[in-house]
Amino acid sequence: MSDAADASAAPMSNAPSGAQPAGLDGRRPPATVDRTLYMIGATHLDPVWLWPWQEGYQEARATFRSALDRMEEYEDFVFTCDQVVLLAWVEEQDPELFERIRARVAEGRWVNAGGWWVEPDCNLPTGESFARQGLIGQRYLDEKFGKPATVGMNVDPFGHHAMIPAILRGQGMDTYMFLRPGPAEDGRLRTAFWWESPDGSRVLGYRIPHEYCSPPGDVSGHTDKSLGALDRSLGDLMVLFGVGNHGGGPTRANIDSIHRFDRMGSFGRLIMSSPREYFDEFIARRGGIDSDEMAALPVWKDDLQHHASGCYSAHSGIKAWQRRAQNAVLSAERWAAVGTVQHGLEHPGEDLYRAWQQVLFNQFHDILPGSAIEPSYEDSRDQLGEAIAISKRIITRVHNVIARKVDIPFDESSQPVLVFNPHAWPVRQVVELQYGAQPLGVHVVDEAGRPVAAQKVQSVATTDDKGRAACAFETEIPAFGYRLYRLLRGPQEIEDAGLSVSESDGATAVENEHLRLEVDHGTGWVRSLLDKRTGADVLAGATGPHTQVCDDPTDTWGHRVVSYAWPGEEMPVTRTVVRERGPVRAIVRVEREWGRSRLIEEFVLTRDATAVQVRTTLDWREEHHLLKLRFPVALDEPEATYEIPYAAIERPVDGAEEPAQQWVSVSGRLRGEHSGGQRAGLAVVTTTKHGYDVSPPESGADPSIGVTAVRSPVYSWHDPRLLDPEGFYSFQDQGAQTFSYLLVPHAGDWREADLTRRGNELSAPVRAMLESFHDGELAPVGSFAADGGEQVMITAVKITEDARGGGAPDVIVRAVETTGRPARARLELPITGQVLETDFGPHQVRTFRIAADGAVTETDLVEWPLPDGPVAEINTHPLGQ
Repeated sequence: MSDAADASAAPMSNAPSGAQPAGLDGRRPPATVDRTLYMIGATHLDPVWLWPWQEGYQEARATFRSALDRMEEYEDFVFTCDQVVLLAWVEEQDPELFERIRARVAEGRWVNAGGWWVEPDCNLPTGESFARQGLIGQRYLDEKFGKPATVGMNVDPFGHHAMIPAILRGQGMDTYMFLRPGPAEDGRLRTAFWWESPDGSRVLGYRIPHEYCSPPGDVSGHTDKSLGALDRSLGDLMVLFGVGNHGGGPTRANIDSIHRFDRMGSFGRLIMSSPREYFDEFIARRGGIDSDEMAALPVWKDDLQHHASGCYSAHSGIKAWQRRAQNAVLSAERWAAVGTVQHGLEHPGEDLYRAWQQVLFNQFHDILPGSAIEPSYEDSRDQLGEAIAISKRIITRVHNVIARKVDIPFDESSQPVLVFNPHAWPVRQVVELQYGAQPLGVHVVDEAGRPVAAQKVQSVATTDDKGRAACAFETEIPAFGYRLYRLLRGPQEIEDAGLSVSESDGATAVENEHLRLEVDHGTGWVRSLLDKRTGADVLAGATGPHTQVCDDPTDTWGHRVVSYAWPGEEMPVTRTVVRERGPVRAIVRVEREWGRSRLIEEFVLTRDATAVQVRTTLDWREEHHLLKLRFPVALDEPEATYEIPYAAIERPVDGAEEPAQQWVSVSGRLRGEHSGGQRAGLAVVTTTKHGYDVSPPESGADPSIGVTAVRSPVYSWHDPRLLDPEGFYSFQDQGAQTFSYLLVPHAGDWREADLTRRGNELSAPVRAMLESFHDGELAPVGSFAADGGEQVMITAVKITEDARGGGAPDVIVRAVETTGRPARARLELPITGQVLETDFGPHQVRTFRIAADGAVTETDLVEWPLPDGPVAEINTHPLGQ
C-alpha cells in the first residue's frame, strides 16, 4: 500500500465540497458561531407562470415525489408545503403518492403551512375572497391530514394588504412569512416584527431573507446572502432552501451541503426544520408570547408594499373577469341559501365549491397580476367563465322559484317584472330592460300601481321587429330582496321629473335635485360638479388634464416603478353630444382619439343620483403605452384614503402607484376666496381598475386622483431582459374593453359617502326578469337579510360548508365594520326569522352561524366555533319583536 493510500485513510476534516464525510456525529468546532439556522426545505411551485396550469399539474406530482424520496434518504429532512391546490392535484392524479404524504404528515416530517388554496395576489381580491382562501384551504388540510396550518406563508406575492393579520387570525394562523417588499424596497421593515391590522389583530411577521428558493447545488452562497439580508441581532434565524418557481424542491446536493457546513461550523448550527418549530423556539427564547421581550418587537401598522407596481394594472381582462366572477359566486351563494332554507331546494354546495376553487385559483400571484404568459389567460377566461356560468344557473333557478311563488294577479294590459337585489341594504337603481310585443312603448308602475319614472332607450337588438324595444326605469328594491313592477302599454309622462339638460357657453349642463354637472365641449371634461347639499364644487377651477397618454417602456411587472404619474399627452376630443335626455336620466357622450385608439366616456346623471356615473369604452391599439385618467380637484391640504379588503387606509399624497379595491377618496380644504376653508372631497369608484395614485399639486396642476386605465407591455416581459428590435411580440390589452366609474362629491369625510356600498352596487347591479301571472303565497315585495345600510355591512350570506359533508344546512352571516369606528349593529335576517344585535370594533370582521332552531354561535373565518365564545355579546330575538 502506498504512502498516498495510507494518508487517505486519515479522518476527513473540513469538506466544503466533494464527497460527504461519513459517520457524522454532530460535533462542531468549539469556535462555531453561537447561532442556529433553521433550514426550511421547501419548493415554490408556480402552478401557472411561464407555463400553463397543465404543466404545473404534472410538476406538483414530480416535486412531491422528489421530496418524499429525500425523506427516505435523509432521516432528518423535513419538507414544508404551502399551497393546498397542489396537494389536491396530487390526490386527484396519484392517490398512492398522496397516501405517502399523509404518512409523512402524521410523522411530522411533511409540514403544511400557508393554509390557503394558492399564494394569491395579496392586494386585488376582495375581503371575502381572502376569507375563502382559508375557508377552503384550512378545511382541506383538516379533512385530509387532521392538521390545519398555523403559519401563514406567502413568499412570492408582490405586496400584502393591511388586513391580512385579521384574516390570518380568523383562520387559526398566528404568524406570517413573506419576502416582498425587500430591504431595498422598504428598509424600515425588520426581519421579525408584529404586524397589526386596522382592527387590532396581530401576527408575528417574518421577512424571509434573500430568496424563497435556492440553486440546486450547495447552499453556502444562498446562506451567505441570506445572512446578509437578515437582522442577525435576533440570534437564531430561518432560511428557506430548495429549487423553486417550476418546482423541484430540495436536492441531495442541498441537503449534503447543509450537513457538511453544519459539521464545519461555517454558519453556526444548521438544522433542518419547519416554520412552526422556528417560531415556537423564537417565542420560547424570549420568555413566551406575553413576555416583555416579545412586546418589545417593532410593530408595523400598515400594508407591506411595494413591489411590481405595474401588476395593479397589467392585463385589464383578468382583472375584469375576476371581479365579475367574485361578485357572481357571492351572489349565487346568497340566493342558494334562500332557496335551501326557505324553499326546500337541495343546496348546490358542490357546484359553489367548484366555482370558488376556480375563482381562488385564478387569484394566483402570477395570474391575477397579469404576469403570466398569454396562453394562460385563455385558461383563466374559461375557468372563470365556468364559475360565472355555475353562478348564473344557481341565481336563475332560485329567482324563478321565488318568482313563481309571488302572487301576481292576471292583467292582460301589463307585463310583470321582478327585480332582485343581491345586497343586504336597499338599493335605488335605474334598470335597463329589453322587452317585446309593445310597438308603442311602455310605462312602468310598482306593485301598488304607482307610476315609476321610465324612458325609452336604445335596444340591444337592431332588427325590423318594431315591438322589440328597451326602457330604463327607476327601482327601489329592499335589502337582499325583490320587488314586483309592471310594464303597461304606451308611454306616459310623469310630473316634475326633476332632471334638466341645457347647453350654453360651450358646455352641456345636467342638473337634478342634488347635483349640477357641466361638461365642457372643448376639453371633454367636467367644468363643474356642484354639490347642492353642501354648496361645494371640488372640480370648478381645478387645473390639470383628464387624460394622459405616456410612452411606457417598463416591463410587465413594472419592476422598480414607483409612480406612473408622469406628464403625458391628452387625448383630443372629437365629439360631444347629448345621447339621452328624459325623466329618468341624461347622458352626455364624449369621444376622444389618440393614435389608433379611441376613448368614449358617457356621463350619466339620473333623477335622484348623488353621484355621476361614467360608462367608459376604450378601444386601445397602442404598444408600450399607458393611459391615466386623472381627476383634478380644487383642494388644499389634500388627504388620500384607499379601500383595501375589508377596510380603508390613508396613504401619502405623493403620486405613488398604489393598489385599491374599488375606490379612492381625496379630501381637503376647498380652494377659493369665498370657500371659507370649507372641507370637501371627491371619490372615484371603479368597477375593474386597481392601479391608482393621488398626486400633489405640480407644474400648474392641482392635486388629483389618477386611475391607470390601461397599460400595454409585452406579455411576461421581465426586466432586465431587453426586447429584440427584430423580435415578434404580443402586447397586452389590445382591443376594446368597458368599465365604469363614479364621481362622488362629499363633504370631506369619505365615511359619509357610502363608497364601499356604491362600489358593490356598481359592480353587481340589481337583476330584472320578465315574469308571468299566477297565484302565490309570497308578497310582491320581500327581503331576506338587512344590515341597516350604516357602518356595519353584511358581506356574506351562505350555507355552512359543513352541509357539503352531510351536516346541517345552517346559515352563515358575515359582516364587517366599514368606517374604522366602533358601531352597534342590528342585522335583520328574515331568512332565519331573527334579528341579531351586537357590537363591532373598528374594521372588525365577525361571522355568525344560525342553526335551524335559531341558536346563534360565532365562528372564525373557517366556520369553526370560536374557542372562547363570541367576542361581544349577541342579542337575538324573533323578527318583528
